[in-house]
Amino acid sequence: MDTFAALMFGMLIVDVIRKKGVEDQAQTCKYLIFAGVIAAAGLAFVYISLFYLGATASGVAAGANNGGAILSAYVLALFGPAGQIILSTIIVLACLTTVIGLVSACSDYFSTLTKITYRQWVVILSVVCAVVANVGLNQLIAVSIPVLFALYPVAIALIALTFLRRFMPNPALAYRVVLSVSLVFALFDAAKVAGVDVSALKVLPLFNYGMAWLLPTALSLVVVSFVGKPKAEAQNA
Repeated sequence: MDTFAALMFGMLIVDVIRKKGVEDQAQTCKYLIFAGVIAAAGLAFVYISLFYLGATASGVAAGANNGGAILSAYVLALFGPAGQIILSTIIVLACLTTVIGLVSACSDYFSTLTKITYRQWVVILSVVCAVVANVGLNQLIAVSIPVLFALYPVAIALIALTFLRRFMPNPALAYRVVLSVSLVFALFDAAKVAGVDVSALKVLPLFNYGMAWLLPTALSLVVVSFVGKPKAEAQNA
């Protein structure tokens, strides 16, 4: 999910940089690298801490059925009720920044595609998110996992293409082919996670690990690296 957030935040940061008067591509890239390093360092610290917490919380949060319950029980055992108040405050502040960034980025994007204004999109997305957030963490996880399995390979393929685009003789075709391949095979993994019987596809490499998309996507990346230039460019050359 952080991959999807990074894609949206990247758009927002680029837009902010340009509004500050920075138009040079090299300067923009430099500022984006700084932002990325800071974000990566912060996320690494958070996730390493959560890994340690999860690995040592078996005796503290026995029977917990999601990460939120584990974290809450762990903090309660260490710091008591005061710790839970501090934890709640931290989570609110952390989620608030994410919500503001994502809602702003999505509203800005969708306002360019529809007649609905930016402010209207902000209200719509905020209301929808508030409603969905109250269905419960377990239900959210159950619904979101198949969706994530379907979409995260596409996000990873998109990031890979961004770095390899300059080496592609036909970038437009490369994006279409690679993203389509990653989506098709990711849907197989998503169907399995959702409980659909797709046992006939177990012959696919890494299918049992939920990564049936990986090798086909990598192979498509290699193939499109050798596809020629568009006809118009070839004729001009």
